[in-house]
Amino acid sequence: MQLAAVFEEVTATDASPEQLAQAPAHPRVTYRVAPAEARGVATASMDLVTTAQALHWFDIPAFLAEARRALVPGGVLAAWCYGLQRLDDEGLDGVLERFYHETVGPYWPPERRLVETGYRTIRFPFEELAAPAFEMAHEWTLGELLAYLRTWSATARFVLTEGYDPVQPLAARLTLLWGGADLRRRVRWPLSVRVVRAPRPA
Repeated sequence: MQLAAVFEEVTATDASPEQLAQAPAHPRVTYRVAPAEARGVATASMDLVTTAQALHWFDIPAFLAEARRALVPGGVLAAWCYGLQRLDDEGLDGVLERFYHETVGPYWPPERRLVETGYRTIRFPFEELAAPAFEMAHEWTLGELLAYLRTWSATARFVLTEGYDPVQPLAARLTLLWGGADLRRRVRWPLSVRVVRAPRPA
């Protein structure tokens, strides 16, 4: 919706009809079921192509070729992702880092490595542009943080393989450090952003 406040027309695509069915309606936004590698938009019709926390799931060469086709000369491709959350508390961050790397670490798919490197290992065949620093942040209770950890794909794979919820024993350790069930702590995710510009005619 933020893009609709800046651009007159926004085309939002997703390969999942179920995901798009949950998207809010907006007069400037057109939703289309399509893979990222073949969005079905006109050639040289987009000023901006952007993808959020998803590039690592794509066929990246095919996606970049599609972005180049869709972008106007000098148009911009922006891809961003976020990794492990931070609470800026040494004790809490230490426990959560061990959960991420050691407990569910073996259950992350190989593509997760691209997120952990902030997409810096992906070669974009366009001119790189400097991007300002961004971060997401929420004020969460411990219960809200635990619910978020259960959405991780690695957590779900752990449950399927091991037969129990690894967040449950983690909750006991975090409860000792959190400071009360109703206490809200700031949880933030620094964003890694790659911004590149499609070639202009010589």
